[in-house]
Amino acid sequence: MNNSIDNIALDEEGYLLNLADWTADLALYLAEKESLELTEQHWEIIYLLRDFYQQFEVSPAMRPLVKAVSKSLGPEKGKSIYLMKLFPGSPPKLAAKIAGLPKPANCL
Repeated sequence: MNNSIDNIALDEEGYLLNLADWTADLALYLAEKESLELTEQHWEIIYLLRDFYQQFEVSPAMRPLVKAVSKSLGPEKGKSIYLMKLFPGSPPKLAAKIAGLPKPANCL
């Protein structure tokens, strides 16, 4: 990866410290560190999350994330099972991390 990414400040869990540092290249780098290969479906969620954060100034937990995805991308994608396939483990945490957003407050 390029040197500019090496200088990006992350917290101990790998979340971006300065939200303005986020780029698509950084998202690819963070995803790679999580053993994820980003597809068009991942990018839809990443950009939706970034829009959500811009609007509400908070990273959504699972329920609001599912609701936002359903509203924006349709009910077939607005399901926790769909999000689990894209972002295994904790979709809100993993997707927020790759989207360069803070960890959702009520996710452990």
